[in-house]
This record gives sequence, C-alpha cells and structure tokens, in this order.
Amino acid sequence: MARLMVLGLLKTKPMTGYEMQQILSQSKTDTWAGILPGSIYHALKKMENEGLVEIDSIEQTGNRSKAIYKITSEGEGHFTELLQSALSASSVHLPSELYTALSFIDELGREEVLNCLRAQREIVVSQLELQKAGIQIKRQMMSVDSVVELLFQNLFKQYELQLELLDQLIETYEAVTQAEK
Repeated sequence: MARLMVLGLLKTKPMTGYEMQQILSQSKTDTWAGILPGSIYHALKKMENEGLVEIDSIEQTGNRSKAIYKITSEGEGHFTELLQSALSASSVHLPSELYTALSFIDELGREEVLNCLRAQREIVVSQLELQKAGIQIKRQMMSVDSVVELLFQNLFKQYELQLELLDQLIETYEAVTQAEK
C-alpha cells in the first residue's frame, strides 16, 4: 500500500518524504491506508534503488538537507500496475480477529467479555471520529471530488456497521448477565 500511495502522491508533484507523511497524517489517510510513518522513507529508498523514483533536487535548510523526489517513467508504469491490482483485488476485509475470539468467548467471564467489547467499542468510536476529522482537514487542504466523498462515506459506514455489531454483542451479553443474576 505504501508503494502505491508514494507513487500516487509523486504523480501529483515532486515532494519530500516528510511532506508525504504530513499529507497522510493531516488527512488521516495513514490510518485507513495502514501506512506507518517510517514506511514512506523505506518505500522511497527501495523504489529509488529500483529506478521508480529519483531525487529531483536537494534543498538546504540550515545544516539539514531535504531530498525532493519525483516519479520516473518506470515508476509511472509500476504505479499503473499497482493501481490496476488494487482496484481488482477484493476489498472486503472481515474482522477475523473478533470473529475468532467470539468462537471461544465462553472461556471468559461475562463481565470480562463486556469490558473487552466496551473497550473495543471505544476504540472504534475514536477511530471513526478521527476519520471524520480527516475528511474535514482534507476538504480544507484541497478540493475533494465525488469519488473521495464516496470513499469516506463508505469508510464511515464500515465503522458504523462494526459499532452496530459491538452494540448488539454488548446488549446480548448484558441480557445474559442480568438473566444469570
């Protein structure tokens, strides 16, 4: 994912790894894309060695220098391949960790189950709020087209669907706990 994102960003204009990190971080893209901050620099170095990107210029700021990268023609071809692959791959990712844990849920006490589910719910709510803040920041930074709007709406629905499941699980386990008392 980092390679596709880096090449895609460099197609818009030459930039530094730091600039890419800031764009991803401020728009919260890094969270849904699963791109760790260090992976940008790793991807840049690897792709530079592969001839997919190259240094366009180096800027000096005091004692520090910043490499500004640009995409090469080979990089543009690789970007197209990555883009086609990503668009044709399955985009459904099930919460398999949760599903697996639910298979063995009777191994924990009811209160412990409820505490874990409530903790996960708080995390999902927090992530949803971050994503909603991210689209607002993205709207302030640039023009957001209808495709990006659709992406964010779908992303929000994914979080809301997960919250619905967690709420139903919590409700079910609260009812079972009350019935046992």
